[in-house]
Amino acid sequence: MGKAARDLSARERIKSQRERQRRQDQRRRVITAAAVAAVVLAVIAGGWFYVQSGRSETATEALAPVAAQPDGTVVMAKQGVAKPVVDVYEDFQCPACQAFEQTSGPTLKNLAAEGQVKVVYHPITIFGNEPTKGNSTRAASAARCVPDGRQWLAFHDRLFKEQPSETKPGFALDDLVTWGKDSGVTDPGFESCVRTQKQAQAHAAFSKKVLDSGVITKGTPTVMLNGKELENSVAFSPDALRKAVTEAAKRPGTR
Repeated sequence: MGKAARDLSARERIKSQRERQRRQDQRRRVITAAAVAAVVLAVIAGGWFYVQSGRSETATEALAPVAAQPDGTVVMAKQGVAKPVVDVYEDFQCPACQAFEQTSGPTLKNLAAEGQVKVVYHPITIFGNEPTKGNSTRAASAARCVPDGRQWLAFHDRLFKEQPSETKPGFALDDLVTWGKDSGVTDPGFESCVRTQKQAQAHAAFSKKVLDSGVITKGTPTVMLNGKELENSVAFSPDALRKAVTEAAKRPGTR
């Protein structure tokens, strides 16, 4: 193959790669927007959604054990509880994820503390454009710097509380360090890990793996019970979520 042909082939490969990345970014933006819109519409529709769902629970202080896993997921469950499993795929920059955590997050904490469920958190970055991509990556990478499970959960909740606008940079490194310490993080390597974004590459690889797997079809949050995606009418309803989990826990073979 001549030099001209090789150059043409290389340019075509690069063009193909760029087009593939463009389509992936577009798909991520669409499914994220769809998830946010679904939550907003539920609230706008006369306020009936949250009224009928019941009030959010108050999270217990006696949390189930929380443990960070090597792949970046975090498991919350009492010893010996393997099923049912609730998987939560979320992005710290995602407004719908913030709404889910505020509404149903306490219910998951309480169910895990009651020994009714194993909860697995999957923090990912679903955004492809700035400033949202950078915001999300900084936050999730910082969360990976927290070795203690209970402190991770406190930091997780603080990140959603402090979620910045999608239109401007946020989750500044100084703030992430401060919020970590406020959440009880004492690990001597935490600050350096956050400031250097030591875990950014691992987080990006994990996010890509999740997105490429096709498990997320409607955006974040995606909440699954024993591998089956829950409808928003269940996931965003503390009463309905509790009922779905406790009924699943009663089925034969769930322990």
